[in-house]
Amino acid sequence: MTAGTAGATTAEHAPERGGTSRTDDFEELRPLLFSIAYRLLGSVSEAEDAVQETWLRFAATPTRPRSVRAFLSTTVTRIAIDVLRSARVRREAYVGPWFPEPLLADPYEDPERSAELADSVSMAALLLLERLSPAERAVFVLREVFDFGFPEVAAAVGRSEAACRQLAVRARRHMADGRPRFEAPREEREELAARFFGALREGDVTGLRDLLATDASVVGDGGGKTPQLARAVIGGGKVARLLAAFFPRLAHADVTYERTEVNGQEGAVFRDRDGKVLQVMALDVHDGRIHAIRIVLNPDKLGHVGPVADAWAIHHELRRTPRDAD
Repeated sequence: MTAGTAGATTAEHAPERGGTSRTDDFEELRPLLFSIAYRLLGSVSEAEDAVQETWLRFAATPTRPRSVRAFLSTTVTRIAIDVLRSARVRREAYVGPWFPEPLLADPYEDPERSAELADSVSMAALLLLERLSPAERAVFVLREVFDFGFPEVAAAVGRSEAACRQLAVRARRHMADGRPRFEAPREEREELAARFFGALREGDVTGLRDLLATDASVVGDGGGKTPQLARAVIGGGKVARLLAAFFPRLAHADVTYERTEVNGQEGAVFRDRDGKVLQVMALDVHDGRIHAIRIVLNPDKLGHVGPVADAWAIHHELRRTPRDAD
């Protein structure tokens, strides 16, 4: 039983008309609700809270909604929009670059829309969504990502269908303006990632530079709570030299990494000698090159991945490690 269902009454668990209980109905739709909320908020913890609040409101309704899916998706969208409005104010005061909380596995699956779902949850896409107003963001996510009809979208955001169509046009235009022209096929991304992490492990400057775009960048999100780059490093040569100089030294502090999918793209989780999470890295690959390397170090954004490492302790250990130990 989940935290959201623990307070439900016996009546709320009892089967209703149609032979399923509210709990069954909700759990069936939970992956969809989380996936909507995460794309709207860019936060695993806030998305989980929005889903739990949706359950509480569903459990409190005196009668079964005519469409459970419509009721739940509308509820979670409205909750997420309210949270997003306050979150945008907090993010304006955020220390350094802000990235979404890394998502290692999207619980919602739709084989017919797998490519769209993976693309829409990428770091690059979520950062583009940050440019949209809350209403534009909600309309885009519901319509373009999850293929909701405009009547459902209008009900969820509390606007007319005509207004939602206009919002959708504006949102699509903003998103298209910031997207790369040529996305890399999955096989190409995997092959590039394998070569990248091999070169990273060996400290191979030339190998890294060959994989990076000329305007490639590496950026870290530490939120002012962990050691990080003072600013983004831009330029394939500069990025290659930085990575080749620093990451092999992590091995001397017994830091290891495991390649994994991060927000639907290639990436890795780095762990300390005790297996605790130090950081999560995501690669943005298109046009046959790696264009951006985004590293999430803020411990507040890593707790859902696992116990979090003491980044400052590792930082001090690296400072005591002679550079010629490489």
